[in-house]
Amino acid sequence: MESKQETERVCAFIDGFNLYFGLVEAGLDNCKWLNVKLLIQNLLKPHQQLVGTKYFTSRVSGNPEKERRQSHYLEALESEGIEIIYGHYQNNRIKCKSCGHSWSDQKEKKTDVNIATQLIIGAYKDKYDSAILVSGDSDLVPPIELIHTEFAKKRVMVFFPPKRMNQSLANVAKGSMILGRRNIEKSQLPISILNRYGFQIQKPKEWS
Repeated sequence: MESKQETERVCAFIDGFNLYFGLVEAGLDNCKWLNVKLLIQNLLKPHQQLVGTKYFTSRVSGNPEKERRQSHYLEALESEGIEIIYGHYQNNRIKCKSCGHSWSDQKEKKTDVNIATQLIIGAYKDKYDSAILVSGDSDLVPPIELIHTEFAKKRVMVFFPPKRMNQSLANVAKGSMILGRRNIEKSQLPISILNRYGFQIQKPKEWS
């Protein structure tokens, strides 16, 4: 008689902007209302159980419409029990050496550090058996290598957003795949959803 396979605890770590811009580049603008928790659950094997989903992002600023759409999306994710972990945008002034003209350039900061920190803390505190990283950022190679070296029983798999495949990440992961259109399309949030305060929020019309 075959023994029952032991349940494997899985925690997902989602690089929000890496995923978002992968969807945009792949022409999947109508799939931005993505339930990342459902997406991961749809890809798990029968013996795997999703025990946590962490979504890493930064608040956009300077564009009220983008701020509104992002706020609605993050509220929708929170209503699904997804933990949001924030970095921030840093304004840098860039000056043209030829003409002297200067402009403001925003760069997202801390997301890769936040992901690395949470991956390592999760392994140290034995919060998961396997971690699924949704990102194509090669800056995350070192924490994956560290986890596989220091926590031999843990494994990190990488699910690449569309157009974000990265061979250096694939080389250090214990498994990898590219998130396909079909799985993304069937893992959307309801068009209308209650946020955690009981208010109705809608999928932005611009994302339809």
